[in-house]
Amino acid sequence: MARSVFALAILAVLLSSVRGQSAVWGQCGGEGWTGATTCVSGSVCTVLNDFFSQCIPGTAASTTVATTSSATVTASAPKSSSTSSGTAPPAGTFGPLRFVGVNMAGMDFGCNSDGNCNESAAWPPLLQYFGHDGQGQMNHFVADDGYNVFRLPVGWQFLVGNDTAVGPVSQANLVEYDALVQACLASGPATFCILDIHNYARFDGKIIGQGGPTNAQFADTWGSLAAKYKDNSRIIFGIMNEPHDVPDINLWAGSVQAAVTAIRNAGATTQMILLPGNNWTSAQTFVSNGSAAALMTVVNPDGSTTNLIFDVHKYLDSDNSGTMPTCVTNNIDIAWAPLATWLRQNKRQAFNTETGGANAASCVQFMCEQIAFMAQNSDGTLRFPFFVFLGYVGWSAGNFDPSYILSEVPTNTAGSTWTDTELVAQCMAPKAGAQKGSTGE
Repeated sequence: MARSVFALAILAVLLSSVRGQSAVWGQCGGEGWTGATTCVSGSVCTVLNDFFSQCIPGTAASTTVATTSSATVTASAPKSSSTSSGTAPPAGTFGPLRFVGVNMAGMDFGCNSDGNCNESAAWPPLLQYFGHDGQGQMNHFVADDGYNVFRLPVGWQFLVGNDTAVGPVSQANLVEYDALVQACLASGPATFCILDIHNYARFDGKIIGQGGPTNAQFADTWGSLAAKYKDNSRIIFGIMNEPHDVPDINLWAGSVQAAVTAIRNAGATTQMILLPGNNWTSAQTFVSNGSAAALMTVVNPDGSTTNLIFDVHKYLDSDNSGTMPTCVTNNIDIAWAPLATWLRQNKRQAFNTETGGANAASCVQFMCEQIAFMAQNSDGTLRFPFFVFLGYVGWSAGNFDPSYILSEVPTNTAGSTWTDTELVAQCMAPKAGAQKGSTGE
């Protein structure tokens, strides 16, 4: 994915600047801040809270910001900008994200992006099903890293117990999926669990509501799941993983509406529901490809949009596939900043339920910058109700082999000691240096 000249100006100066001025969206003040306190032309140093002042696009005669010594400086528009410092964002200098977690893969194994899934390939990441110790992983992520959400991908074929025909939910298979859900819930009293049907808006190669399963069949599956978990406020319903190449986005919005209505009518009236768009639910194209406008029409049975959250994904490598050994972008100018603007204008929120990178220095740098921007634009404080991002969920832990390029699987030694991957330890975990305090700790 190509980056603009603008991106090069803001990459690693997002939170620190060792010389010159902070770039657009970069930090320019706040308690403990020792970097640049002026902004490049076209942006103004704006106080967001006691701990963070940010260069926000716009112009003004002057703006005063608090610095480490409690003195004030005048923001101006100098002609040069700083270059990358290569450092992680400083701890404790941004607003809290509501959710931070990781995907627990395994029950989605055997599913392809054409919506074909092999039911027998699903592999619960639990010791009782001969999988990895998903319960231990989740307990570690909560207790040691400060995570508070896990996404639990599962194939639609596994849920209905049939590779080629949609039918009622298989109660025997649901027992296995529920074991993973219960392990998630047991990992901490404040842990949330995202139920994610991982089928790319398809079943057996055909698109839901557009030549494939009917909206009623899709709604029936979600109604059954919702009825089982309707009384648990820590369940989040992830309608569908990464729809792509959907011919009619408005028809897809109708399929999403059918699922939302079924979930609410089953008694799950207050839980969050995640609404996915087209193009692999990319944060970069969520608005431009028409997904945002179409999904704005999806409502609860009472006509409200309460707890209907837009589901978006974004990786950091050159083709946004998450398969490359290096990362090339923090996605801020090409995805997160424009999306934040649109969400504020429309008073909506988004949740990044898939993001990740290799365990490499470039990914640590760019991921830290992406996380920091999202935290600056989180919904974590009532003082700033325009914050719009709920959080992020990394890909992936669970049953993946630790050699997998996007592995966030912690290694276990001596039965009790867990060691995180480089990306998690240095950046993605709330208790890591780059994210400490991101869940309000």
